[in-house]
Amino acid sequence: MRVVIAEDLFLLRDGLVRLVQAYGHTVVAAVGTGPETLEALLGHAPDVAIVDVRLPPTFSDEGLQAALAARQQRPGLPVLILSQHVEQLYARDLLADGHGGVGYQLKDRVLDADQFMDALDRVAGGGTALDPAVIAKLLGRPAHADPLATLTERERSVLALMAEGLSNAAIAGRLYLSEGAISKYTTTIFAKLGLAADDGDTNRRVRAVLTYLHGTDRAT
Repeated sequence: MRVVIAEDLFLLRDGLVRLVQAYGHTVVAAVGTGPETLEALLGHAPDVAIVDVRLPPTFSDEGLQAALAARQQRPGLPVLILSQHVEQLYARDLLADGHGGVGYQLKDRVLDADQFMDALDRVAGGGTALDPAVIAKLLGRPAHADPLATLTERERSVLALMAEGLSNAAIAGRLYLSEGAISKYTTTIFAKLGLAADDGDTNRRVRAVLTYLHGTDRAT
């Protein structure tokens, strides 16, 4: 897997490079500014990118803007965003294009290498990997803006865990239910969102999660 890393702090950037390489992947670029990030994303077209939200020169949202600009030119370019805090607007911007291959992780909650690399793999595969704190913040929107008002509380719980990138088996373990029960819940969720079976299960999961988090009117 070819990876671009964008992080302005040298020690963290170097640590990420070493981590990615230790798992057998190739770092094609490791940069520290917004302009360098966009150049690297477009020039290398990586399998996935790890991008800090705040990068020089202004330390506002250069990293996110570079990721968004790159995804406009290369739709679906997988990007895992790292941030110190939950920025609701940033997360919504990242989800707005409706493509998969997105992640948003909080730096101080990345405590396990295997967990982080699993999230990176899910994003690279076109899925989602959102920190639970990000999901909770996104779900704080007003009820009238919620496109999934027909979902039960249990179905919302299942979909929230799906947004973290968990498989049916993992969701079943988290909720202390059978995998068969979770499969039935996901089928019901897809039906309520109007996601056709011929879209394929992986695609339906991504579209369901993006619809849920972004707050669009209905998945089509």
